[in-house]
Amino acid sequence: MCDNRFGRRGFGMRHDHDGMHFGPQREFRVPVNIVKNDGSYEMLIFAPDRSKEDFKINVQGLELSISYELKDNLSEKRNWIRQEFSKSSFQRTFMIDNTVDTENISAQYNNGILQLTLPIVPGSEKPAQEINVN
Repeated sequence: MCDNRFGRRGFGMRHDHDGMHFGPQREFRVPVNIVKNDGSYEMLIFAPDRSKEDFKINVQGLELSISYELKDNLSEKRNWIRQEFSKSSFQRTFMIDNTVDTENISAQYNNGILQLTLPIVPGSEKPAQEINVN
């Protein structure tokens, strides 16, 4: 499991710590769920009404980056009577450890959920170690 200055995060992964920004530079932060299965981690990114071709997923070193760039925001040009949600660009970055098989990460987009499967390298996980207090 990876550690960072913010403590342990999400089953072998840690995420960057950037708060939401308000005002003109407000950054949209998509919700992400992460689950550990028997042989993989599964990431579920809630991003409805997007085109799968516009997602960018990159691995560089131990950093996994997921982004979406909104090309044309037609909703800005509409005469809204009420608008409670909008589609926005986003980027999320996660730190992964060497238990993840980065060569075989796969992604699917279905029903507004971007699903990434991050296979675990067999035999790479260390068992939990108990530390005695003296």
